[in-house]
Amino acid sequence: MEYFIAFVVGGLICVVGQLLLDFAKLTPAHVMSSFVVIGAVLDGFGLYDKFIDFAGAGATVPITSFGHSLLHGAMHQADKHGLVGIGMGIFELTSAGISAAILFAFLVALIFKPKG
Repeated sequence: MEYFIAFVVGGLICVVGQLLLDFAKLTPAHVMSSFVVIGAVLDGFGLYDKFIDFAGAGATVPITSFGHSLLHGAMHQADKHGLVGIGMGIFELTSAGISAAILFAFLVALIFKPKG
């Protein structure tokens, strides 16, 4: 049953994104940024961890989880190290994803010729 819930929740997040693209005429960058901010705001109110407990991968795979991870890491390190911890914490949980995105973008740029 947990796979079904994860599938439905992840799918609903994608449906909301597609509806924003189609009907609100937002750009993909606007939708992606909005979802990151929504994830961070939900984490700020302590709701995103409950959402993850309910939906599992349906809540951790979409881009909203990136906002959650940014804020979650920043708040955790801010408690330990103060103001400097905010900068450290932002990259604590997300560094692997950011590094992978940079590496794969570089490899794709080597293989394909960009338009321009």
